[in-house]
Amino acid sequence: MTLRFYDIDLSVCRLRDGGGIDVSSEFFFLARTPDEVSLVCLSDDVPFDAEKVESGWGMFRVEGELDFGLVGILSRLTAILAENGISVFAVSTFNTDYVLVKKPQLELARSSLIAAGYEVV
Repeated sequence: MTLRFYDIDLSVCRLRDGGGIDVSSEFFFLARTPDEVSLVCLSDDVPFDAEKVESGWGMFRVEGELDFGLVGILSRLTAILAENGISVFAVSTFNTDYVLVKKPQLELARSSLIAAGYEVV
């Protein structure tokens, strides 16, 4: 399986509501539940009125489109990272999975995944 690392700076935010989000931004994930509104975005795009912001994330994604019948992809990835003391923040789209890792641990994440047999580009 191939993983693609992205050289971008991301932030995970808790918002009061969904307002203030730049929907023209190149990259963002938005989630709304009865309990919260969360946003993952480029650090340069953090809304000024965010309640709480956790910056300093990097990211990799599983390459290709994943069939919904596939089982255990995130589980295997996160297990490898957990064994190496790396915490993650995972998000998924219709096509694939994205795993965020704090920037200081990105190289350890990369080398750990390569050692486990993943191709990293």
